[in-house]
Amino acid sequence: MAHFAKLGVGNIIERVEVVSNDIATDEQTGVDFLNNLYGTRDTWKQTSYNNNIRKNFAGIGYTYDQTRDAFIPPKPFNSWTLDEDTCLWEAPVAYPDDGQEYTWNETDQQWEVIA
Repeated sequence: MAHFAKLGVGNIIERVEVVSNDIATDEQTGVDFLNNLYGTRDTWKQTSYNNNIRKNFAGIGYTYDQTRDAFIPPKPFNSWTLDEDTCLWEAPVAYPDDGQEYTWNETDQQWEVIA
């Protein structure tokens, strides 16, 4: 199955639709099918669960970055920065690798154990 993300204002993803591979033999065919189905001229971009198209699987609220040709999730915290290779947000401090669960404390800029 092929997946397509509908871009809205500001290239924010509004929805993700599934199209049969029999119909979506390439990206443009899938886009044409969806626009014919809905009677629209919307902008759609193909996305992939395997992250082999446009870095990340598109989700509602993600942004399509045309320069990077990538789907980028919403920025979780102001202190986080975008990894240019993965187009995912990274905390300024690495997530601890000790088997415990943590949550990010933006005020103190550190990971805190979930009690």
